[in-house]
Amino acid sequence: MTAAASTPALRASAPTSAWPVFWVASIATFLVSLDTTMLFAAFDPLRHAFADASTADLSWVLNAYTVVYATMLIPAGGLADTHGRKRVFLIGVALFLAASAACGLAGSVGWLIAARVAQAVGAALLTPASLSIVLAAFPQDKRAVVVSLWGAVGGLAAAVGPSAGSLVIDHFGWPWAFYINLPLGGLALWRGASLLNESERSSERRRVDGVGMALLMLAVGAVTLAIVESEVPTWSRMELAIMGTTGLIAAGAFVAWARRAKAPLVDLALFHNRTYRYVNLATLAFGTAFSMMFLSLFFYMMNVWHFSLPQAGLAVTPGPLLVMPTAIVTGRLATRLGHRRFLVGGSLLYACSSLWFLLVPGTEPQYLSLWLPGLMMSGIAVGLVLPSLSAAAVSRLPVAHYAVGSAVNQATRQIGSVLGVALTVALLGHAALQRTDFNALYALHGALALLTGLLCLPVNTKPGAAQP
Repeated sequence: MTAAASTPALRASAPTSAWPVFWVASIATFLVSLDTTMLFAAFDPLRHAFADASTADLSWVLNAYTVVYATMLIPAGGLADTHGRKRVFLIGVALFLAASAACGLAGSVGWLIAARVAQAVGAALLTPASLSIVLAAFPQDKRAVVVSLWGAVGGLAAAVGPSAGSLVIDHFGWPWAFYINLPLGGLALWRGASLLNESERSSERRRVDGVGMALLMLAVGAVTLAIVESEVPTWSRMELAIMGTTGLIAAGAFVAWARRAKAPLVDLALFHNRTYRYVNLATLAFGTAFSMMFLSLFFYMMNVWHFSLPQAGLAVTPGPLLVMPTAIVTGRLATRLGHRRFLVGGSLLYACSSLWFLLVPGTEPQYLSLWLPGLMMSGIAVGLVLPSLSAAAVSRLPVAHYAVGSAVNQATRQIGSVLGVALTVALLGHAALQRTDFNALYALHGALALLTGLLCLPVNTKPGAAQP
C-alpha cells in the first residue's frame, strides 16, 4: 500500500480534532520515558534496599527492561500496523500499568527484574502505536512539528524524572518510582478507549520473527553482560571474551537471517534509504552517549559532591527542562530547513558539554559556576538532536511503514541506552568514586557525540529533497 493510498483511509478514521489524540498518545509515552529517568535516580536507593545484590546485578533492573524493550519494539510496530493501532496501544498501556504495580511490590531483585521485563513488553507495544496514531492524525505539512513535540514529551519526562523521582523515592521509598505511573496511565487508558478511533488495518498479516528476536536479544544481552561484568572477579577474562564474541557473532547472524527470512524482524530494505540508514547509526551513538551522561550525573553528584538524593535530582533538572522548548523551535524550523544543521550543531554542542564536565568541575561543590553551564549546554544539545533523530527517521517513510520504521529507530536508541548503562556501570560501578574516575567516561561521551555529528552529515530531509 502506498502512502497516497493509505493516508485518506487513515484520516477518515481519525478524530475530528487531532490534538486530543496527540495528548492521549503522549501521556503514555511520557510515562515510558519518565520510568527510565526515575530509575537513574533510584539506582543508589535500590543498592541499599537490596544490599545482598551486586551493582552488576542491579544494572539489570535497567538493562533487562531495555534489552526486551528494544527487541520487542520492532514486532510491536508490525502488530500495530496489522492488528489496529488503538487496540495494540491500549493493550500496551494496560500491561505497562500492571507490571508497574508488580515492580513496586517486588521483594527481591529477581522479582523486580522479571516485572521489569513485563513492563518492557507493555512499553514496546504502546510506543510505536502511539507515534503512528499521532502521525496519522495530522496532515503531512505538520508532521515534522508534531514528531518533534512527541519527542519533546520524552524530554520533558527526562526533565521531571530526576527531581520528581528523587523526591518521591526519598519520602516514600523506591517502590513509588513505579506506583507513580498508575494515575496518569489510568487516565491515558480511559481517555484512549473513548477518544481514539481504530486505524485501517493492513490486509497483510505479519508473522512474528521468533528467530530474529532471539538472535537480537542474544546479541545485545551478551555484549551488555560482557561489559557490565568486566570488573566482577567471578568472571574470567576468557569467559568475558567468549561472551562478547558470542554477542558479535549473534549480531552478524541476525543480519544474515534478516537478508533471507520471508518476514524478518527488521526489513533491511528500510536501510536502502540513505537518510534512514545514517539516522539510525547516529541514533545508536547518541543513545549510548545520552544514557552515559544521565547516569553519570547522579554518580557525580552523590559520590563526589556528596549531595543527597533530592539535591542530586534537583541539580540535574535544569538541563532536561531546556529540551522541550528547544525541540519545539527546532521542529518548526526543520519543517522548512531540514534536520541536518540541527543534528550536526546539537552533536557538536553535546561534545562541548562533555569537554566542560571533563575539565571544569572539581571536588568542591560550586554548582552555579562550575556545573550549571555544562548542564545547560547538554540540555539544549539534547533538544536539538534527540527529537530531530526521531523526526528524520520517519520523514520519508510511507504511512504504512510508520510504526515499523519508527520502532526500528526507537529500538536502535534503546540498544544504545543498554550499551551506555553497561559502560557507565563498568567505569563507575565500584564503591568509592574519585573525581578522576569520571575522565574516561567524559572522554568517551564526547567522542560518541562527535561521531553522532559525523554520521548526520549525509542526512537530507529538506522539503522536496530527492530520496533514493
